[in-house]
Amino acid sequence: MTNVKDLFGLEDRVALVTGASSGIGQHMAKTLALAGASVVLVGRDKRRLEATTAEISSQAGAVSALSADLQDKQAVERIARESAEPFGAPDILVNAAGINLREPPQDISWQSWDQTLTINLTIPFFLARALIDGMRHKGYGNIINIASLQSYRAFANSAAYGASKGGVTQLTRAMAEAWSKDGITANAIAPGFFPTALTQPVFDNPDLLAANAEKTAIGRNGEMADLDGTTIFLASRASAYITGQVLAVDGGYTAK
Repeated sequence: MTNVKDLFGLEDRVALVTGASSGIGQHMAKTLALAGASVVLVGRDKRRLEATTAEISSQAGAVSALSADLQDKQAVERIARESAEPFGAPDILVNAAGINLREPPQDISWQSWDQTLTINLTIPFFLARALIDGMRHKGYGNIINIASLQSYRAFANSAAYGASKGGVTQLTRAMAEAWSKDGITANAIAPGFFPTALTQPVFDNPDLLAANAEKTAIGRNGEMADLDGTTIFLASRASAYITGQVLAVDGGYTAK
């Protein structure tokens, strides 16, 4: 029988997390570090990135940071190259960077549409592809994408975001089909309503917040700690035979 510590421990693993200066990406980076992984943070906000790096360093240990704007497609190869310098090639990738401009359909421009799909859908593919050779060399890897409630249903003023997150679910399956035979799994987490910069308009509206909580089976909105177990599970050997799946961490929102 496999030792439980061996199943869930992330010692000797290297995680690259985008969107790591705030929100879900920041929290998942902290979780992976506390579980034993060496973590490379990628974010655009240098000040927040430095603060997150200092916090993880004081609590968990091995952490490094790369400042990058993921709207710049040319940054992908640099991130892939430089992320291997502190601890070796990453074998865990968390594609947590995201954007939701909340524009009514008539206000969406070509530029804002392209911006949303580039950050939410295009970069996760090309960054994963840039890291695959390093994972293949090790013989294992875990890709964790961030899907959404909008991977399944529509919300107002989010056509571009919903299209990108619907794409993330299929991209996750395509990644799994392409790379799982190399020992590299690809899965996604679809969070419900969690307190982040993207959902701040919801959390600033008490009536809307209460309405969303009532739509869950559990009866409340998400707290960041609710993501911890799923994050460690999908990054660890415990999920070695799970790939191409989207796991909703939404309190049963999509179950009702």
